[in-house]
Amino acid sequence: MPKIVDHNKRKEEIAKATWRVISREGMRKATVRNIANEAGISLGALRYYFSTQEELLIFAMKLVHEQVKERMEKIFASPMNPKEKLTALMLELIPYNDVTRIEMEVWLEFVIHYRKSGIPMKMTDGIRSFVEFLINILQEEGLLKKDRDKDFEAERLYALIDGLAIHAVMEPERLNAERIRGLFMRHFEEICDFPK
Repeated sequence: MPKIVDHNKRKEEIAKATWRVISREGMRKATVRNIANEAGISLGALRYYFSTQEELLIFAMKLVHEQVKERMEKIFASPMNPKEKLTALMLELIPYNDVTRIEMEVWLEFVIHYRKSGIPMKMTDGIRSFVEFLINILQEEGLLKKDRDKDFEAERLYALIDGLAIHAVMEPERLNAERIRGLFMRHFEEICDFPK
């Protein structure tokens, strides 16, 4: 009986092998040959799923985005109190554990690669629009303090996320999960009125 292959699962495995190569060796080493070796498949098998290196890189990049989005949707649906939920959402955007660290390292490599290659990058990380959405919800729910300008707070939170993400990649020992969580909790306590 022939072996049944889940093609979507196989594509995700190849994309994750791509992440590992990029995280460990950088974008220049993310050749189809190195990725096939990392995935434990032949070059021909890799080309069956991805006809070009660019197609593979775009798929791998989209997979990072989809995984973060999926985890955030679960947090949104959870019964956590507002401050815990906000903090949990922010942690998904910062490299605070092995999963989020590799995602951030890979995402940054992708951004630099596309910026330097001159190939227009049609996909954004979506963080800016997510932050605006979040601040609007806080205001609509009456949680954002009345004296706060929502546009300014969206810009400030966006800058905080980007800054923490870069520093957590560069100095993971100093910016561990506990410290990052504390920074976000303090930030939200400063701009929000949470129910006691």
